Amino acid sequence: MPPSQPLAFLAPAWVRLLSRYDDVGTAARAVFDRLITRYSEPHRHHHNLEHIAEMLQVVRGLEHLGSDIGAIELAVWFHDAVYNPRATDNEERSAELATSELRPLGLPSELLDRLTLLILATKHSGAEPFDIDSAILVDADLAILSADELRYDRYAEAIRREYARVSDADYRAGRSAVLRNFLALPRIYHTAPMFEVGEANARANLRRELTNLDRTEM
Repeated sequence: MPPSQPLAFLAPAWVRLLSRYDDVGTAARAVFDRLITRYSEPHRHHHNLEHIAEMLQVVRGLEHLGSDIGAIELAVWFHDAVYNPRATDNEERSAELATSELRPLGLPSELLDRLTLLILATKHSGAEPFDIDSAILVDADLAILSADELRYDRYAEAIRREYARVSDADYRAGRSAVLRNFLALPRIYHTAPMFEVGEANARANLRRELTNLDRTEM
């Protein structure tokens, strides 16, 4: 599990990641600082530093399956860098931000193009991941669904807080639709380890939250 203070985990993780791409030094630290500021925005209750730290931990557990662990980790860092609960283009804008932040560091265009595709995979549109790296990323993003009940309930509460301006009735309708869409998928997790360890727990959590939403509507 990530430490209770995510920055203690994230700062060295960022240094290790960027060291893959030669010496980018002070410029890389400035990008890190801007990412920390973004993920610390007051309207973020789930899409925050804790989420990034948890995702990186999952990715490290699956890295033996991947083909480009550096691209996956960069996608973790940037996939929610732009987050407005009411917007529908957060992933597109996050991908654009990744390119604008990382190109000056000298990262190759091929990597930035791949990073864009990976970030867009986290839209969770229902499409199958396009390769093993995108499967790892998507599974890491959804790993919270298979958490123990206490952690899952804290996640569900955090999502509600991010939509605090939405009425209870509208939130129940929208959130219920999201949960049902996940439950309708043939499988939530695409890598074998996550499917074996997390699929049943994720579905149980989703059904439990859906039942709770239905009860509050009565």
